[in-house]
Amino acid sequence: MSETPQLPSTGREWHLVSRPVGWPQPSDFALVEAEVRQPGPGEVLVRNAYVSVDPYMRGRMSAAKSYVAPFELGETMQGGAVGEVLVSNAEGIEPGDFVLHFLGWREYAVVDAKQAVKVDPEAAPLSTYLGVLGMTGLTAYAGLLRTASFKEGDSVFVSGAAGAVGSQVGQIARLKGASRVIGSAGSDEKVKLLVEEYGFDAAFNYKNGPVAQQLREAAPDGVDVYFDNVGGDHLEAAIGQLNRDGRIAICGMISVYNNTEAAPGPRNLARLIQTRGRIQGLLVGDHYDLQPEFVREVGGWIRSGELKYTETVVEGIENNLEAFFGVLRGDNIGKMIVKL
Repeated sequence: MSETPQLPSTGREWHLVSRPVGWPQPSDFALVEAEVRQPGPGEVLVRNAYVSVDPYMRGRMSAAKSYVAPFELGETMQGGAVGEVLVSNAEGIEPGDFVLHFLGWREYAVVDAKQAVKVDPEAAPLSTYLGVLGMTGLTAYAGLLRTASFKEGDSVFVSGAAGAVGSQVGQIARLKGASRVIGSAGSDEKVKLLVEEYGFDAAFNYKNGPVAQQLREAAPDGVDVYFDNVGGDHLEAAIGQLNRDGRIAICGMISVYNNTEAAPGPRNLARLIQTRGRIQGLLVGDHYDLQPEFVREVGGWIRSGELKYTETVVEGIENNLEAFFGVLRGDNIGKMIVKL
């Protein structure tokens, strides 16, 4: 047990106080002062440096049965975070170490050491362990290479391509020898970034006209792989342009997360018979066996400058909620991160 430094007695954390219907409202949440307790056996106390806000968190605010338990009302919400260990009551982790863990949405966290992963701030900036080298990066890597069975020469279409996952999918496809990489995004500024900074062959602003028509123009020879972050009209358009034996990986459907009515499904699923196409859902939790290979390969691309990343950083725990709303609105370019 290490010496106990002088610790704050309280820290701020965000609670869910009511379950949002449709778009979340500020009144569904509360920023609360909570006691900072000493870690028990096998636990560490972490001062969070960066916390993550992600689209999937909207699903956890609902009580509906899903792949992960919903947030509890009146309890602190959770999410990825990286921070410095202040007190350790666990073997193998010392004060001053930096760890990645899942108790975000708060300034201080008492974490079970078994649920904490040591990270090296010398090897890469701390914030990257929440994005390009973190869960979002692994989602892109596993989703493209395993779920969508990407192979050299494939033509790839990515929706939400300026987001944390999408921007990495497109670049990994390019680095792995895609014949063509196409992205969609929600502003002309993002489209420019995709082509000029991330090396996409083509990109379009889905607000500028029907997605199906814009995709046909951007991918005249069709697409072999579609990585779906959006759903809705994007999914229907991709099915329409899918080549023989094409694969679709469903990562997210941000276009329908706040709907109160069921969204209409793609009307052209019969095309999958002609193309022998495959649609498969993707959850990053199934692919942690790829983590060492992912960090080695993507870490190398980041160090060499071959893979570029952008972060949208919001300062202060008090702005955590606004940052989350920003993700749902599409305000972010790349990974949205809150710096504490």
